[in-house]
Amino acid sequence: MKPLQRILAATDLSTPARHAVARAFQIAASDDCELHILHAIELEALDSLREMLGGDISAVRAALENDARTQLDQLAGDPAMHRGVAARPRVVADNPLAAIAAEADALDAQLVVLGARGESFLRHTLLGSTAARLLRKAVRRPVLVVKQPPHDAYRSVLVAVDFSPVSVEAIRMARLLAPQADMTLLHAFELPYEGKLAFAGVEEQVIRHYIDQDAEVRRRRLHDLAAVAGLAPADYSARVMHGDPSQHVIAMEQEVDADLIVVGKHGTHVAEELLLGSVTNHVLAESQCDVLVICDPREATNESP
Repeated sequence: MKPLQRILAATDLSTPARHAVARAFQIAASDDCELHILHAIELEALDSLREMLGGDISAVRAALENDARTQLDQLAGDPAMHRGVAARPRVVADNPLAAIAAEADALDAQLVVLGARGESFLRHTLLGSTAARLLRKAVRRPVLVVKQPPHDAYRSVLVAVDFSPVSVEAIRMARLLAPQADMTLLHAFELPYEGKLAFAGVEEQVIRHYIDQDAEVRRRRLHDLAAVAGLAPADYSARVMHGDPSQHVIAMEQEVDADLIVVGKHGTHVAEELLLGSVTNHVLAESQCDVLVICDPREATNESP
């Protein structure tokens, strides 16, 4: 995988979003790449002001834009923040989701960085329709959701693997962002119609035999996938677990003390896409650490905001 060349950090100027900008600076300094910082003044908020104040609000809009530029300049100029990186701040008046997508496309950014919570468009922890719209609009680009203040480079990375084409990209991106981190590859699975087998009269030991057989096959696939992604056996730990992927990812986060989880947005077919979508949402909601979402570029032309 090519080194990162451009990163886009989006901020609503709240404290949690400040953590995201700090992490973006840390990555940009480590990878010696460009950092662009974007703040979007929400058009809906401006429309509300127009209704409240009536008439022309150009002076108010200009004041808001000037204040945002001042705050961005202070952020970019903070020596405790910038790590020697000369960031390029920009303020736009637009829908934040549309602005992030348009800016990422214009820059051809290889990574989009966001805070998990904020005072405006990131207020609701990037879950539900907001996250879905954002990930569709920036669908060809990895999205890093920052939850914690960045004290150091990532030390322990957990990659959730479902064997979709996105999984290889997820492993490669994880290694690119955290080349020195301990890496754990986790694959969790359930048998098709597993809950119905006992009801249908299949004995428990037979079910367990099928699970053990399937787990061994998947373990070999996991090692093969790691090799395709360019990892040597000493570069990672492999875990194959039976059960709900959502629960296993969160449990494994605690076990390996992960400070970054990497997940893919799509699976290999419709049922797995629905499953992985729920896993991604669950991880975003329940994890304590940062989450990197890798999106399937093949879906980009089929998605709408």
